Amino acid sequence: MLRNAPKFYEVAKRIIEITDGCIFIAHNTSFDYRIIRTEFNRLGYNYERETLCTVELSKKLFLDQPSYSLGKLCKSLGIPVSNRHRAEGDTFATVKLFSMLLHKDVDKEIVKKTIKPIRNIKIANRLIQIIEGLPAKTGLFYLHATDGDILYIGKTENIKKAVNNLFLREAKKIKKLISFTETVSFELLGNILMNDLKYYKEIKLHKPTFNNNIRPILKQTTFSNRNMILVDKGRNETEHSVVLIENDQYIGNTFVDLNYQISNIEILRSLVSSEENDNYNRFLIKNYLRKHRVQKIIRF
Repeated sequence: MLRNAPKFYEVAKRIIEITDGCIFIAHNTSFDYRIIRTEFNRLGYNYERETLCTVELSKKLFLDQPSYSLGKLCKSLGIPVSNRHRAEGDTFATVKLFSMLLHKDVDKEIVKKTIKPIRNIKIANRLIQIIEGLPAKTGLFYLHATDGDILYIGKTENIKKAVNNLFLREAKKIKKLISFTETVSFELLGNILMNDLKYYKEIKLHKPTFNNNIRPILKQTTFSNRNMILVDKGRNETEHSVVLIENDQYIGNTFVDLNYQISNIEILRSLVSSEENDNYNRFLIKNYLRKHRVQKIIRF
């Protein structure tokens, strides 16, 4: 496999270019990062990047796993893996794991650590740069201050358009918000239900300065089925969103790629992000089912 592969010095410059301004993420980062830094040191170049480790993050966000090796963790979480111990297979598995970690990270610690100040750029150019990097897809967007704190959360079916429209508004409150904004992050959520559930959770958790409070719903909502799994479209063509209702309680939600992850209730319980079974969440689910047709409802 390596007989006709290029030598490291032949690709070193390209590695520097494609990782410029990026964060080095790996499963057991200390090993991979040390290897690549060693190769650059041999060429007389000091290669430095910020790093994140999916082993450390998994230990914080996926508690009580029997093992945190990539293969065993993927197996327990139902992450599909092909070509294990090959660069491509392990990379795709790590990307999927990191995506799950981002969804589990309700405190936004991962995102906050990656905020980079760009205040030296003029405000107009800075806002243009921000908008150009946003997708025209369904999800939430977060306006962050210089220290990473969340100033404002928005939900929309077109993130790029919504942020652009926000930046064009002339209201004093919005202008003040924009003046404090360092950057914008986003989270794709695939459909309106996942958007609404995550928005409600994030507003309650972070209490952004520039968002209005959500009015509570006092009326108790009951589900037509005590035990059901709501399966709908996810963030891409191969993925599904999942909402778990068990014993007439809203347990949580997640995204999956395989039917195995849905049919195995133990795996599904470990994947879902825990949610409050309050009246507002129950109302959002019931209202969505009343107005939309989900891809599948699994009763158990």
